[in-house]
Amino acid sequence: MGLLTLVLAGAAGAVGAVGAVVAAPVVLTAVGFTGAGIAASSYAASMMSAAAVANGGGVAAGSMVAALQAAGAAGIPVVAQAAVGATGAAVGTIVGLLI
Repeated sequence: MGLLTLVLAGAAGAVGAVGAVVAAPVVLTAVGFTGAGIAASSYAASMMSAAAVANGGGVAAGSMVAALQAAGAAGIPVVAQAAVGATGAAVGTIVGLLI
């Protein structure tokens, strides 16, 4: 593996990290987790409905739906941004190595 490959993989990892952190709020809103609540007839509404049915009528605190709605309403906490960035970096690095 040459130096150029490693540099390109590192650059792709950096782009992946930044891209993932920037894209996360956009994606949350696009699927229906908004600041005003879960958007009607959205993918988020389908998730909430399924979670409520599985949980006897309510969405459990701490569930995936609750966490995603909290992130959609209040923004993604710094710890979660770090996790999203690390995942984006890993994916970007792998893609950079494959190119």
